[in-house]
Amino acid sequence: MSMKTILVTGSDGFTGHYVASDLEEKGYHVVRLVHMNPAGNEVACDLTDIDSVREIIKKHRPDGVIHLAALSFVGHIDQSAFYGVNVFGALNLLEAMDTEGLKPEKVVIASSANIYGNPDIEVLTETTSPGPVNHYAASKLAMEYLVKTWFPKMPIIIARPFNYTGIGQDEKFLIPKIVSHFREGKKQIELGNLDVSRDFSDVRDVAKAYRLMLESDVSSEVVNICSGKDISLSEIIEMMEGIAGYKINVSVNPDFVRENEIKRLLGNSSKLNKLFNYLPAYTFDETLRSMFNI
Repeated sequence: MSMKTILVTGSDGFTGHYVASDLEEKGYHVVRLVHMNPAGNEVACDLTDIDSVREIIKKHRPDGVIHLAALSFVGHIDQSAFYGVNVFGALNLLEAMDTEGLKPEKVVIASSANIYGNPDIEVLTETTSPGPVNHYAASKLAMEYLVKTWFPKMPIIIARPFNYTGIGQDEKFLIPKIVSHFREGKKQIELGNLDVSRDFSDVRDVAKAYRLMLESDVSSEVVNICSGKDISLSEIIEMMEGIAGYKINVSVNPDFVRENEIKRLLGNSSKLNKLFNYLPAYTFDETLRSMFNI
């Protein structure tokens, strides 16, 4: 295979690190785009600045793009920033490629399963009506609608990843917080809503899913990235107690309870499996053990 150049935005983030590394292991030349303070082979660019984005596209002319850069922490203090980064960052990227006459082989854009909100159905498919309940989700849905207007011009796939975790995720997120408490031998942990369940994947499987989308002939599609299985917070605690070999005292901190908490997120992975021949390589127990044993 001739070495193709793939632009990965947000490559210094949790997901971006795994995606860029996975692509490089498969023989791609990866342009690692970061917001600021580039290190090593990274390239800095403010995606909300269309002129800066145009310069990057003109210089590197990538064969494909995986757009991951976003504000993703739901509790981010500046709510308006979700729209500037998540909506206009994606649109600037598409507009810059169009202006520079670049015709990429594939553009994969990350949305989020949070756009589904709290629907009163058992399993979420790509045809489930969206109902975002926070600004992060609303910004991702707005991005989707506007990106779809580019479907006739470019080979685009919109990915809706459900929850995922792995080594290197920030401890402000739930699973790394829980695992770190057990790794440090703490006897008590404060959590928010306990009555929640999520469809969790391993970040390494998610990185593979993005690559399979990039390499496919599929376009103009919206696809869930998920395991098709959900696990409750109490089950996660029990699994970690088994891995660590002791029980932990769990208490609810009202400050951690979100007003518009999504109670359950369970995705249907059949479209992902069918279009991209995707099968996860890691069980959730294996993911937790890898995070605990670092």
